[in-house]
Amino acid sequence: MKQLVVEDLSAHHQLVGDFFKWPRNAAEWEQYRLSGEQVAHFNEYGFVSGIKLLEEWQVDRLNEELAEITDPAHPGNPLFYQFASNESADINTVLFHALGAWRITKGFHDILWNPAFVMAASQLLGNKAVRFWHDQLFCKPARHGGVVAWHQDYSYWTRTAPLQHLTCWVGLDDATTENGCLYYVPYSQHWGLLDKPELAGDMEGVLDYLTPEQKAGFKPVPIELKKGYAAFHHPLLVHGSYENRSERSRRAFVLNVFAEGTLSNSDNELLPNTPGIPKGHKMEGQFYPLLFDPAAAVE
Repeated sequence: MKQLVVEDLSAHHQLVGDFFKWPRNAAEWEQYRLSGEQVAHFNEYGFVSGIKLLEEWQVDRLNEELAEITDPAHPGNPLFYQFASNESADINTVLFHALGAWRITKGFHDILWNPAFVMAASQLLGNKAVRFWHDQLFCKPARHGGVVAWHQDYSYWTRTAPLQHLTCWVGLDDATTENGCLYYVPYSQHWGLLDKPELAGDMEGVLDYLTPEQKAGFKPVPIELKKGYAAFHHPLLVHGSYENRSERSRRAFVLNVFAEGTLSNSDNELLPNTPGIPKGHKMEGQFYPLLFDPAAAVE
């Protein structure tokens, strides 16, 4: 039987499906702007949450695509940068984690060019142009979903510099304290770069790296979100999520971006099985598309 070939959608740096309509002028972009209060909250606490990015029909379609591509036998599987049916360090729990879904299905490709996402990302990066870094899928099944240990995203990203990155977490299920929602540690973006723990290992491992003052300020808050809603956070904000012991799954995707002008900080491979970018050279090309330029949006 002939193997089905899946097109690598990373070759397309624009919308390819019917998920979104790209705004045509400045007036059409206005509806997607965050409020001044939302931006101020991000700048003070290191995060902002409760931002609607998707309608229910879009969430449903993404979950259909997700169900297909979590199968290791899916013909698009070789396009993932990383794929772990279970990344949990605890054999009794499961954390599905994968990078690269944007290359495989139209829905996970087009969420990069969601107008509400790119406008918010630009504002939170200081009204700069936004370039894509990589995506992630995090799925915790009901009853035995694993943890994501306390960590800072940039501790895994020092191969790119300067630090002008941003993370967006979007629920594909309602996320609650019962099924393993995200937790943030407000103000921890000011703690500097900490050593990186094993992502799905010891939940509390990062505490070994904290000073007494940081431990005193370690006061996580739960980020409960309805499906289709997002939370954005600073690349140094400490965050994590606990096990899912509930009867409901907790599926989510993450979009990681950086401001235009970010450079490679390594001569090694930046994402698995992709061409390297020499240290000191600009992050760009097929795998790091420019998503949004606010200057172009006002023309």
